[in-house]
Amino acid sequence: MAEEEEEELAGAPRVVGVLSALLERVVERNDAAADELAAGAASASAATSPAPASAFRATARPDISVRSYMARIARFAGCSPACYVVAYVYLDRLLRRGRRGRGALAVDSYSVHRLLITAVLAAVKFMDDVRYNNAYFARVGGISLPEMNYLEVDFLFAVGFDLNVSPETFGHYCTVLQAEMLSLELGKTPPPTTMTTPAAAGPRLHSCCLSEDDGATSSSASGSSQQQLAA
Repeated sequence: MAEEEEEELAGAPRVVGVLSALLERVVERNDAAADELAAGAASASAATSPAPASAFRATARPDISVRSYMARIARFAGCSPACYVVAYVYLDRLLRRGRRGRGALAVDSYSVHRLLITAVLAAVKFMDDVRYNNAYFARVGGISLPEMNYLEVDFLFAVGFDLNVSPETFGHYCTVLQAEMLSLELGKTPPPTTMTTPAAAGPRLHSCCLSEDDGATSSSASGSSQQQLAA
């Protein structure tokens, strides 16, 4: 299965594989943390707290892996490599705003696919002059058009319609993804790129958030990162 997924990503920009690996790691941690919370509640004979209601949470775990799903999007969406970086920025903003009052939404097996297709759709509309419509993205994502439309609207409100990404922020995220890429190529454990929800009881659920205020990179460094991720 791993070899097949790597073949699927062979023709995609490197940023697709890097973002897939990062999100897979986040999903694995969130799933494990949720299972631990559920087990703890069961052992204490207490009712498990339900996950926050969200349009992005599926009722069952999709059969397709994150890596294969990203490869499918890369194959059919035809968007620029920069869109995947911007989509990552949007996911960050959505999750950080959720911790500030909209209700925490973990990136797990139930939500990651819908979050991905919607974030990429939003990024494509903001970044690319030539793009496919919502009906096409719905088919790519394996959902209905009404659901795609609803997810898009919910996503826009969730990020507060904050879609602009400054060159400094874009460069910062490119640098983070480049570090992830280099770690994967060297076979090392990638550096931590997760934060935790502050109010979680017991084991905390991880999100894929970074901070846009962690610092800006130099233009030369960010340009080098962009070139490597787009290759």
